Amino acid sequence: MRVSTRAIVISALRYQEKSMIVKCFTQAAGLKSYFVQSASSSKNKKAAYFQPLTILEIEAVHKNKGTLEQFREIRLAVPYETIPSDMVKGAIAMFVSEVLHHAIREEESNPDLYHYLETALIWLDHHAETANFHLILMLEITKFLGFYPDVSQISAGYFEMTEGIFTNHPGVSCLSIDQTHLFKRLIGLRFSAAQKMFSGNERQMLLRILLDYYKMHLDGFREPRTLEVFREVFS
Repeated sequence: MRVSTRAIVISALRYQEKSMIVKCFTQAAGLKSYFVQSASSSKNKKAAYFQPLTILEIEAVHKNKGTLEQFREIRLAVPYETIPSDMVKGAIAMFVSEVLHHAIREEESNPDLYHYLETALIWLDHHAETANFHLILMLEITKFLGFYPDVSQISAGYFEMTEGIFTNHPGVSCLSIDQTHLFKRLIGLRFSAAQKMFSGNERQMLLRILLDYYKMHLDGFREPRTLEVFREVFS
């Protein structure tokens, strides 16, 4: 089946000497992996299109048999202005792409998630103050993945990680009172909020909370390999 759709590059792995396997989250068909022959050859100028979180417009053949699919046409849908050249934004893109790589597994359309991600990435490209971007995005996409915290009892003192609820009865999988208070400050935050509302240590704590929360709710979720480098950037 021939498909025309937008797609966000999640990862690109070199295969043999010059080819690539490119994983994309597509607007029309969810997660798809594509084989790109001679992607790294000197004659192929499109290898740069497969950088993490690049937004593409593609035409592809989807056989939907669990095998690698094939691109027919590919072009940039949204040329980034700052992400490729900004070291901090590049680190954010690498980290977020790894999180998405381990978090998104749906081979079916999820247009709401796709729209949220594309909108968020365009915001990242257009704004200078982005220190909380990864924290807000990681929490917000749990809405689409099915484990956003239940905030109906948000005034309670503890956040219970396994059930994703707030409670007044501390248990082994609860955040401490201080951690819960910090987590509450993140809930409902928008990208446009003041980026300096968290200290470096608070961001590190929130990132640890979110990664642990993902591990509890997504089987097989692994921490990004870029985590240590990312911590250095935002320390």
